[in-house]
Amino acid sequence: MQSITMSVKPQISGEDFEKLDIRTGTIVDAIPFEKARKPAYKIYLDLGELGLLKTSAQITDIYHIDELVGTQVVCIVNFPPKQIADFTSECLILGAYSKDGVVLLSTEQKTKDGLSIG
Repeated sequence: MQSITMSVKPQISGEDFEKLDIRTGTIVDAIPFEKARKPAYKIYLDLGELGLLKTSAQITDIYHIDELVGTQVVCIVNFPPKQIADFTSECLILGAYSKDGVVLLSTEQKTKDGLSIG
């Protein structure tokens, strides 16, 4: 088997990882984000007991709005709010960078929204 050399970010401790609040959430609405500098959607997520949170996602290369609603994703909910144009992003949906664009991370099976990932 051939080994692939990739750059790896600096190591972090388990304590650093535990500071991240990673949760499951379901996309309940997605609309074009016209004022974003790069093509993006405004995404609204149901995070169960945490309520509804919103974020901006640059996923227009792979995803169309009509296929996003109902998708369960994995997101970080304890970053500080980030102002993007006239929109406040309250969480970060996780994704993998592919040659075609960002691929959303999702659960293999539908789970309760707001479950903690670790």
